[in-house]
Parts: sequence; C-alpha cells; structure tokens
Amino acid sequence: MPVTPKIISTLLAATAMAAASATVLAAPVAKPTAAEADRFLADTEAKLNKLNNEQARAAWVGSNFITDDTEGIAAYFAERFLAASGEAAIGARRFNGMKLSPEAARKIMLLQQTVVFADPKEREQYATLQAALNGAYGKAKYCPQNGDCMALGEMEKVLATSHDEAKLKEMWSGWHAQSPAYKDKYVEYVALSNKGAKQMGFADTGAMWRSQYDMPPEAFSAEMERLWQQVKPLYDSLHTYTRYKLRATYGPDVVPLTGPIPSHLFGNMWSQTWTNLYPILKPSTDTKSYDLTKVLEERKTDAKQMTKYAEGFYTSLGMQKLPATFWERSLLTKPRDRDVVCHASAWPLNEKDDVRIKMCITPTAEDFTVIHHELGHVYYFLAYTKQPFLFRNGANDGFHEAIGDTVALSITPAYLKQIGLMDQEPDVSADIPQLLERALSKVTILPFAYTVDKWRWDVYSGKTKPADYDKSWWQLREQYMGMKRPVAGSGATGFDAGAKYHVAADVPYSRYFLADMLQFQFHRALCREAGYTGPLNRCSVYGNAKAGAKFQQMLAMGASKPWPEALKAISGEDKIDGNALLEYFAPLKVWLDQQNAAFAAAEKK
Repeated sequence: MPVTPKIISTLLAATAMAAASATVLAAPVAKPTAAEADRFLADTEAKLNKLNNEQARAAWVGSNFITDDTEGIAAYFAERFLAASGEAAIGARRFNGMKLSPEAARKIMLLQQTVVFADPKEREQYATLQAALNGAYGKAKYCPQNGDCMALGEMEKVLATSHDEAKLKEMWSGWHAQSPAYKDKYVEYVALSNKGAKQMGFADTGAMWRSQYDMPPEAFSAEMERLWQQVKPLYDSLHTYTRYKLRATYGPDVVPLTGPIPSHLFGNMWSQTWTNLYPILKPSTDTKSYDLTKVLEERKTDAKQMTKYAEGFYTSLGMQKLPATFWERSLLTKPRDRDVVCHASAWPLNEKDDVRIKMCITPTAEDFTVIHHELGHVYYFLAYTKQPFLFRNGANDGFHEAIGDTVALSITPAYLKQIGLMDQEPDVSADIPQLLERALSKVTILPFAYTVDKWRWDVYSGKTKPADYDKSWWQLREQYMGMKRPVAGSGATGFDAGAKYHVAADVPYSRYFLADMLQFQFHRALCREAGYTGPLNRCSVYGNAKAGAKFQQMLAMGASKPWPEALKAISGEDKIDGNALLEYFAPLKVWLDQQNAAFAAAEKK
C-alpha cells in the first residue's frame, strides 16, 4: 500500500476540507492566457510539492512515534496541504476550455478531480461526517447477551477457523447489525459529497470517481462490466466447486444445490476472499511437502535479509539498488520501546530518492510476498521521480497496487530455487493446489470489488434510495457473487454495505478490481518479453533485463499520459484484458470443471 499524493483519486477527494471562498469561484474579469496557465501550474506544483514533502515527513513521524502530539502535528501539516490543494482545484477552473499544451491540459484536469465546497460550513460538516463515520466503524463491537463484547478482528478469526454454522451466522449477524447505527450519517454524507462534486462540474460523486480513468463515466462503467464478463466463467467454476464442498461440509439444508449460497460460509466477513476455506477445498494431491516459512525460520532470516531478497528481484531486472537512506530510515521491525502502525506501507518523502518502507517484517511466506509487493511501490516512486509533481503517481489508481503484485506472481518454485530457498522444483502435479489457493484471493475478489462500487454509483446517482440500500446490495451480491444474506434483512433501515470499511470511509474500490486484472496482463507481457513460452503460472522473469527494461519504461511514465498509453508501453495493448488472468488459471479451470462434472454425476445417483 503506497502513501503517495493521490492526485487522480483519494487524496484530492479529501480536499473538501480545504479552504476556499465563494469569491474565488466568481468568473474572472479578464480572459486568461496559456502563459498564465503555465505560470499557475508552475507556482501550484512548486507549492504543493513543498507542502506534500512537509506533510509526508509529519505523517511518517506520526506513524512511527504515536503520541497525541505527533498526531496533532501530522494533522496540521496534512490540513495545510489539503487547503492548498483545494485552492488549486478551484483556481484551475479558470483555464477550462482553453487551448493548452497536452501536458498543461492534463494537469488542469487532474487538479479538478475532487469535491470542493465554497461554503465553509459545508466543508466543516463534510469533515465532521467523515470523522464520525470512520470513528463509528472503528468503535463498532458486537456485544452478545451472554459474553464479552467482540471487536471485528476477534469475529473475523471465528469466521476464518470455525466450521460451526450457527457460530458463523452469529458472528456475521453480530457485525452487520452495527452499521445501521451510522446509516443516517452516511445518507447525509452522500448528499453533501454530491453537492461538492456538482460544484466542480460532475453529475455526482460516483461520476467524479469514474471520470478519473481517462474516459467518460459511462464508458468506464461499460468497461468494468466487459472485464467482469470476460472472467466470469472462471469464477462460476470456482463457485460451483466451492458449493459442492460446502454442501458436503454443512449439509444440504444449509447449502442448496442451486441458487445463492449463504454468505457467512466463505471464511471472511464480506466473502471477498475465500483463502480460509482452503482446508475444505484443497485437492487430495496437496501434500505440502515444502514450507517457505519453515525454511526462512530455520535460516534465521531477519527483516533486512527478507528485504534484500526482494531488492534482489528488482535489481535482477536491471533496476537500481535501493538508496542508502532507505536502509537508514525505513522501519523494518517492530520497535520494543513504542507503538507504531505495523500495517505495511511504502513512502516517498521527497521528489528525489528518500523512499522508505514501514513494515514489521517476520520470516513468513506471507511477509516474503508482501515485501516484494511493497518494494513495487518504492520502485514505482523511484522510476517517476523526475516527473512534475502532478504526474508523480500511478497511471491510474489500479497501477500502483498492480506493480508489486506483478512481481509477486514471479515468486515461483523456479525463482525460489534460483535464490537458494528451494532445493528442487516440485512436479507439475503441485500446480493445481497452488493455483487453487491463489484463485481463492485473486479470482474471488473480482465480483466483490466490482459490486462495492457499482452499488455506490447507484447510491450517489440517486438510483438507489436509502430505504433500498440493502435491497440493492443483495441484488448485486446475488447477481455477481451468487450469495445471499444468511438471515432475514432489516428492511428499509438496513445498511449491510456499511459493514465494509471502504464504504463507511468512502474509499473507492474499483482500483482493486483493476489491479487484479492488470497484474496478470503485466505478468503475461513481461513473460513474453523474456521469451518465455511455457504455462503462464510457472513463469518468473527474475534475472531478465529485457523484461526489466520494458517494465521500467512504463514505470517512468507515472501519470504523465492517459493510462492506456502506459499499458501499451508495457504490453503493446491499450485495453485491459481479462484473458491474461484466464490464461494464468487455465490448468485450474480444466481441473475445476472435471471435479464439478464428477460432483454433478454423483448428485444424480
């Protein structure tokens, strides 16, 4: 997860809190010139760059030395940056419709992709509602009649490990009963957010979000549906296989032979990933003879060496070594003397080479993958550092997450053998267990990620009224995920969507759908560039400078061009293609269909 100036998405969306006045919105007396636009952009970028560096340093201290004082300092510098961003967004409107250079026109467009309020009272109200929704979600707990109150994390552990259907239903229902308490605030927030989006020329907030992808909002909606339809057959096969296994586990009275499956049975509070179901779903051929965590532990691999492994992957592609300051200033292990935010994140602290990681690394297979992912953000930062401030970002918000995930797809047995962490590559028979386990996160997230924002687009447009929040939510869940609510709904007062953090906190979710698609397309493109011709799931581009050069070419573009041009630079394709994901999981699809045919035949007997 990067900490970066999200000009295209969430960072400027927060500038609704920024200071601006109604007089600034007034039409200028004199018609502006292209030269004025260039001066405006030069001054704006210089100011935002300085303020962003300051707020990044304050945020770093706030996350690594958690006290009331550092929290206040971080908030102060963040507010200064957001205030300047809001002023710039309004100021940029003066140059709309002018004939500008392509670079200037793109910067003017990027500055305005936000909600802004002319009325200070509305800005304050918006900020208050944001804080209240975040606080309500964070404080929510389920308090059973006989027992101690449970926080979300405790309930998630039950869902992940228990096979007691009644207990799973209790945990699911207990958490989803919390969100109606802040539904009214969300309704108020939606109306206010729409008002701010309209002041910047957008039909509503959802349209503003969809406008951040270098295409009209309607075209982006159609593109998401097109991509989903491409990969839907693979999801359907996985869903059918999972149905049979869950039916065998919980019985036909709980899991029907046809129709939607109760959503509390998938090992996750939102059924967005099903990795916790792997013990139920795993093939009989999965012997798990190799354990990367065990190897790392036996070798006493420390946090720095874990990071060195990841750095070695990127340098093997021809990329630079990490700056000395990275090793001096990053936080790689949890300190013993203070609290820190351990959630893994990557940080650019200036426009040069002050890049850092904040992560409490342990010698596990999971953290081995995560550190490869996080360095993807770091190398993206380093690649586009020479771009102007407004272009120092991912080509779209899905690109940043996809970079490290692309590299993680190259963590294959061949790669582990090359770096000395595996003695011998397993036989091809081991591919199905590995592919199934990966599909339980990479494939299952797709319909969830899509429906979260599809639901919100309808909410922001007014198509879905507050009384129909749950009705719309579960119609989409059934249509795209094949799931249903495990218990009777709460009708017009329901707010099950709000039980997901990204809804309560108003964080766009399409980025995760796009990142999941893009990483397989990037992987396929790099494997082709490397001359690889075997099964895509077995490809690793480790050590291939030719693939690395192609990768670096795209990374260096940042957000300077529309994202289709960045995609074309690495793949030769200007459209996202779900076929790359299908090709990667092709052996699994064949296996799933064989298993499903056998299960269906057995059901008929």
